[in-house]
Amino acid sequence: MSRGHRLRTAVLISGRGSNMTALIEAARAPTFSADVSLVLSNDPAAAGLEFAKRMGIAVAAVDHRIYASREDFERSMDVLLDIHRIEFLCLAGFMRLLTPWFVGRWQGRMINIHPALLPAYKGLNTHARALADGVKIHGCTVHFVVPAVDDGPIVAQAAVPVVTGDTAKTLGQRVLTQEYRIYPMALDLIASGSAVLENGLVHIRGSAGTDDRALIQPEN
Repeated sequence: MSRGHRLRTAVLISGRGSNMTALIEAARAPTFSADVSLVLSNDPAAAGLEFAKRMGIAVAAVDHRIYASREDFERSMDVLLDIHRIEFLCLAGFMRLLTPWFVGRWQGRMINIHPALLPAYKGLNTHARALADGVKIHGCTVHFVVPAVDDGPIVAQAAVPVVTGDTAKTLGQRVLTQEYRIYPMALDLIASGSAVLENGLVHIRGSAGTDDRALIQPEN
């Protein structure tokens, strides 16, 4: 990456894209190392598209329902990503399972955020499952996307304590607040070259000991 270059990033959404909003707002800072250059949805009616337009971001939609296969849909998405000269992808509530073809095409250049401390609680209903198991610490994870769902090298995590009386809704809201913090942080670390993917692990350059810039401690 040349000096001064901001990584051209697309955010993929299916709905309102609240994590998309956090990424767009963070990228407005002149010191942020990535530029949100496109918001792309599989649903032309996704509410997040209107917000992105108001923020001056290019938007596009590829309706997955009109394609005969998932790969046909993804190839159309890929054409749009190429037209917009996209270099990196952030999934933000993108509710489509990706094929090995698309994941391979963007291997090492696509991240996702998951509402749990991976590798625990892959899949759906993470907050309710954590509460049912009686865990004391929950949280969220930014990770590189690989063919296996909710897997891949971890970039950043935030820990959130479970408190007495928590419901899936209250716990989920506190986790979401941390998602808004760590997703932009993770993108900036990658785009700046501080977070490097090597041999299936992410290393944070310039950190002594633990990669403390990629971990947000439990709230007080």
